[in-house]
Amino acid sequence: MKSSFILAAMGALLLPGGAGAVEIKVLSTQATEQAYRELAPQFEKASGHTVTTVFTGTLDVQKRIAAGETYDLIIMAGPAIDDFIKSGKIEAGSRVDLAKSGVGVAVRAAAPKPDIGTTEAVKKTLLAAKSIGYSTGPSGVYLTGLFQRLGVADQIKEKLKQTPTGIFVGNLVASGEAEIGFQQVSELAHFPGVDFVGPLPADIQQVTVFSSGLQVGSRQAEAAKAWIKFLTAPAAAPVYKAKGLEPG
Repeated sequence: MKSSFILAAMGALLLPGGAGAVEIKVLSTQATEQAYRELAPQFEKASGHTVTTVFTGTLDVQKRIAAGETYDLIIMAGPAIDDFIKSGKIEAGSRVDLAKSGVGVAVRAAAPKPDIGTTEAVKKTLLAAKSIGYSTGPSGVYLTGLFQRLGVADQIKEKLKQTPTGIFVGNLVASGEAEIGFQQVSELAHFPGVDFVGPLPADIQQVTVFSSGLQVGSRQAEAAKAWIKFLTAPAAAPVYKAKGLEPG
């Protein structure tokens, strides 16, 4: 029912199924992956186009583009899209904001949930944790600074476990390698084998906007634009929200 509703609501945005059908190549970081994967088959059915997507970490996206790999769309944190625009890798004026996510906290399934209701509680939780997982993506960059601001960086540095690019923090938490993990809410909230504790308190929260941009030289620019219209249509909003994201 939900799928049919979205298709009907978005049908006006798309060409008739099969008309000029092409393959759209996308390189994306992982924060929007769950919502994206739910919406992609609906777009393909409605448009006739095929969406082929590589999901990976921020550092790997940067390496792939630097190595000359070609795609139609790049999806990652907005500031990184802006950097690619400045360097001439993404078309100026093509950035479109898709969704945003704050930083969340998770523990292994069935483990006691720590108190993260206040900044002071987060600080105490960090000091008490035996091991702490975080990422190389935007949330990890933010957390490195946050640990410094909280005055705990030196005390916890031996407990920190940073995932390689493209690996979810949830993997460390689910396996027990990290007692507690920090990453985008959308990447932790539904991860198998973990219990989501909640988002960071508002006064130390960092919200990241995830955006798309057309790679310079895109071969399927018009189809890629149709895909972005689909991803940003009002009917897509409930899908984002169900996956721990806020639209726009």
